[in-house]
Amino acid sequence: MKQQTDVLIIGGGPAGVVSAGTAKRYYPGKKITLLKNVADGCIPCGIPYMISSLKDPAGNRMSTDALEKNGVTVSVDEAVSIDRSGKTVFTKNGDTIAYEKLILAVGSKPIIPPIPGIEKKGVYPVYKDMNYLLSAVDEFKKGKDVVVIGGGFIGVEFADELSRIPNLRVTLVEMCDRILINSFDSEFSSLAEEKLRARGVRVLTKTAVQEVMGGGRVEKIRLSSGETLDADRVILGVGASPLTDLACQAGLDLGKGKGIWVDEYMRTVDPDIYAVGDCAGKRDFYTRKDASVMLASTATAEARIAGANLYKLIVVRENKGTIAAYSTYVDGLVMGSAGLTECTARKENFEIVSGSAQAMDKHPGTLPGAQKTLVKLIFSKNSGIILGGQAAGGISCGELINVIGMAIQQRVSCSELGTLQMATHPFLTPAPTLYPVVTAAFDAAGKM
Repeated sequence: MKQQTDVLIIGGGPAGVVSAGTAKRYYPGKKITLLKNVADGCIPCGIPYMISSLKDPAGNRMSTDALEKNGVTVSVDEAVSIDRSGKTVFTKNGDTIAYEKLILAVGSKPIIPPIPGIEKKGVYPVYKDMNYLLSAVDEFKKGKDVVVIGGGFIGVEFADELSRIPNLRVTLVEMCDRILINSFDSEFSSLAEEKLRARGVRVLTKTAVQEVMGGGRVEKIRLSSGETLDADRVILGVGASPLTDLACQAGLDLGKGKGIWVDEYMRTVDPDIYAVGDCAGKRDFYTRKDASVMLASTATAEARIAGANLYKLIVVRENKGTIAAYSTYVDGLVMGSAGLTECTARKENFEIVSGSAQAMDKHPGTLPGAQKTLVKLIFSKNSGIILGGQAAGGISCGELINVIGMAIQQRVSCSELGTLQMATHPFLTPAPTLYPVVTAAFDAAGKM
């Protein structure tokens, strides 16, 4: 069947949904169509919490109902090829869709490491398909020994959630020296590791999985240390790679990081085709090097840029690169990171100073529910411009890291943060005399 639309978005994840909503808002007279390849997608960040925290795992469904109510056409089918000269997309069901503007929001796929036996039953990559995930959650709850491979955000959050299943033994295996190594300095990584160990999770760092053992189904895994672990379920949390087959087939360029190359406004080498989200290439905010950041928050920011500027640059708002703003939650501990860590800044040869501060998140600290907040800020030594920051503590750190992220995007100086005017309240914030962002900036200033 032949169809005609003005704007076609391929992909039903956060990037696709926000692209469609933004395009409809800025171009209400245009026909907007969203094509998704699974009927029931999921909220990516909520996947680990389907195991325990969500009473009903199906509550993590990614809905497109609001788009349809606003006049966006939503179709379940898979794009298989693009004819750029004819401005047509061909689908798995045999349909052809003609477009004026095309947005690729096709996402990423889980990395499957080349480990012998990795294809056995009971080994679960993290696919963003609701039916697959619901089945996997049921399987996890039947297990006795679950091994999580990978100590990044996905692996840590899965391990934390699995630890809440009674009588389930959970082991987290990470090749690097510590968990969360790409986003946090060691003093923050250790806080998360302590939380996992307190929940009974066995955390193995500097350790690789060398073989998945068993018949047709996983029974054990062999580690680089020589140890063999019982394992009836394995979760792969080693990262993802951008889905670029459709783009490559269409002759679109890739960046050095292997995502689809895009300019500041998310345009590909074809002026009528945009790419956003995990499939699109990323560049670091400070170095402009290719970055492998895949976050829903980054994806939706890109989607708003693309959706607003499809037909003309009516919103002059360029993509300045990713600051890699993350947050996570491990058994009541909130951790956030934005910009460069001290470790990554030194690797990039920045001359830096860092400042740290601790304070209770209520004042006085004897108020009920008060928790200690730790903040670390990284600055350029000569210019005093903020390069990065990390925060750990209670729930307020989830928004505190966004304050730090805004400071990074606006290239705020150490002296400006040291004289920050903030709203405070005994039940809501640290004391104004000890506000950790300010005192961390003061700590750094003393080293400049």
